Amino acid sequence: MALSSSSLFLLFVLVLLAGTSSSSAQLSENFYAKKCPKVFSAVKSVVKSAVAKEQRIGASILRLFFHDCFVDGCDGSLLLDDTSTFKGEKTAAANNNSVRGFEVIDAIKSKVEALCPGVVSCADLLAIASRDSVVLLGGPFWNVKLGRRDSRTANFTAANTGVIPPPTSNLSSLISNFKSHGLGVDDLVALSGAHTIGKARCTSFRGHIYNDTDIDPSFAKLRQKNCPRQRGTGDNNLAPLDLQTPTHFDNNYYKNLINKKGLLHSDQELFNGGSTDSLVKTYSKSNKAFTSDFVTGMIKMGDILPLTGSKGEIRKNCRRVN
Repeated sequence: MALSSSSLFLLFVLVLLAGTSSSSAQLSENFYAKKCPKVFSAVKSVVKSAVAKEQRIGASILRLFFHDCFVDGCDGSLLLDDTSTFKGEKTAAANNNSVRGFEVIDAIKSKVEALCPGVVSCADLLAIASRDSVVLLGGPFWNVKLGRRDSRTANFTAANTGVIPPPTSNLSSLISNFKSHGLGVDDLVALSGAHTIGKARCTSFRGHIYNDTDIDPSFAKLRQKNCPRQRGTGDNNLAPLDLQTPTHFDNNYYKNLINKKGLLHSDQELFNGGSTDSLVKTYSKSNKAFTSDFVTGMIKMGDILPLTGSKGEIRKNCRRVN
């Protein structure tokens, strides 16, 4: 049946609208090219200053991004403070007294708002800051996809019930957890390499250094010196996640695993006679292979359930909804 000219025009309009709606849901590396071209330099200057004061903060910012993305997507929900009528994610088991670096995100937001008011989301700023943190500590550069918007809510329940894998996780639960977020085994092993930087609290690795057998005895004794067996004693004492180069982003994390010197139980699970052993060996021998897969994993993680188009909002203050 032949279509009339008016029907053809309507069909054209519908196709055009369909294309618009699908493209609005896509993240883009040049999303702010016209709306806020100086966003990258603004973020980098703040992160560079923060890392110069304390190198650990780079790892903390990277961890914020991971903990944000794994709870209902990369939407800045983790950045929201509790209020009298709202419970955010900061006090959930995986985050309480653990996640840090919020002041750096505040400083970034303040600087970017002065340049481009109401344009760049907190979710995107966290994504950029994570990349810059990795680069400043000697890791790879990648182009960050942007266009996320900020959530108007948070999900304490999800953040509190294992959506973020705990340090006691075994390999099968780690694999299934990452799979539930659309991430494969390669992503799991490569993204775990973020533990080449940063520190962990005694409460996170106590069980591994006292109860596990897949650990080098001398390494266990070394860590026991600053992490008492008794729970409630020294819980917040810190140890570097990477024994060799704790403030430099490299592949030594994997070399540690091969030598049974992973700090967390979940770290050592990646090299403990299981399906991921071969990948750990590959990364231990090739920093290039590791960083390439790490970048791929970071981009994939950044794609988890972003709010785009008219969903969510652009927060003026990352700690509260508008």
